[in-house]
Formats: sequence, structure tokens, C-alpha cells
Amino acid sequence: MQHPTDLDEEETMRRDGPSETGDKVVNRGGKSMVEKPTNELDGQTLVADTDAAPEISEVKEEAAPRAEVERLQGERDQLLDRLARLQADFDNYRKREARERAEYRDYALVNTIEQFLPVLDNFQLALRSQGSAEQLRSGVDLIVRQMEEILRAFGVQPIPTLENRFDPRLHEAIEMVERDDMPDQQVMEEVRRGYTLRERLLRPALVRVANNPKQKTA
Repeated sequence: MQHPTDLDEEETMRRDGPSETGDKVVNRGGKSMVEKPTNELDGQTLVADTDAAPEISEVKEEAAPRAEVERLQGERDQLLDRLARLQADFDNYRKREARERAEYRDYALVNTIEQFLPVLDNFQLALRSQGSAEQLRSGVDLIVRQMEEILRAFGVQPIPTLENRFDPRLHEAIEMVERDDMPDQQVMEEVRRGYTLRERLLRPALVRVANNPKQKTA
């Protein structure tokens, strides 16, 4: 036969039963007590893990921009290195071009000087000559022809003057002389010969030009 107290305890357990939260109501020593489930600590652990999740996300979010910055810095360093190499290559090319241009100029100058050395030799021979004035004149005339041949070899041509109409692009008039027997603006005398180099004017010819007033009034 059960004791009334035990009946009341069992009835209380049947009436209350386990709570929705998993708590269990027990009667110990005539007092009702709530017994927590054994996995309560696990629930606290789960809550703690849930609270740490935002911190992990924040770390990942901070790491992503840092990685992007490092990538951009790497690309910047590569571009700066490439720019430095290009500048060095350009400086080397400029120095090489200047050196080659100087060498070509020296070569052209040497070639030109070599062509004129025989002319200088002939002038020195003429000065040491003991011949007559006519012989000296003939020797100088040969030197002049030799000089003209060298100039023609370089593409230098004398500017036509005598019996040609005055051309301000090629001639420089130092005097206008009135002449009734010559066409107006005709070159009547060459004072200094002018030259062109492959259609480029080296220096104009100095000339005297006829001025015919009759042809101007006609």
C-alpha cells in the first residue's frame, strides 16, 4: 500500500511532466525542484560559438582588402620595374645613336679632308715653283679644275651667272649698272661664284646686274 506522500509526488510528476525547455520537475525531501538537462552546458557552448561567428567574419572581411592591397602593390612594383628598364633602354639607345652620329660625322669629315689633301699638295708645289708667271698661272688653273672635280664628286655644282637673268633665289646683286646694250636684269659680271649641293643653296653668287631704263619704259 503506497504512502499518501508518494501518491502526491507521483501525481505531481504526472501533472507537471517535463517542461517545454527540457527542465524536469522532481520532488526531493517534500520540495519540488527543477532539474536542468545534462546538455545545458552544451547549449551554452553553442551560444558561445554563435557569438564568435561575427568575429570570424570580421577577420575575413579585414583580410580580403589587405590581400587586394598587396596584389595592387605587387602590380605597382612590377610596373615601376618595367618603367625603369624602359628608361634605361632609352638612355642606352640615345647614347648609342649620338655615338654613331658622331662617328658618321667624323668618317664623312675624314673622307672629305682626304679628297682635298692632294689639292693642298699642288698649291704647295706651285708656291715652290721657280717657273714663269705664265707657268704659275697654268699650274693654278690645273689646281682649280682639280678642286672643281672634287666638288662635283660631292654633288656640289656652281650656280650659272653670266648671260643669265638675275634670280634672287640664287644671286645676290652687289651693284646695278645702267646698260643700254644689255637686257634689263641680266647678270653682267660674276664677282664671287655661288654653289648648290643637290639643289640646296650653299651660298648665293655675288653678281653685278644690268639696268636698262629703255626696256623699263617700253
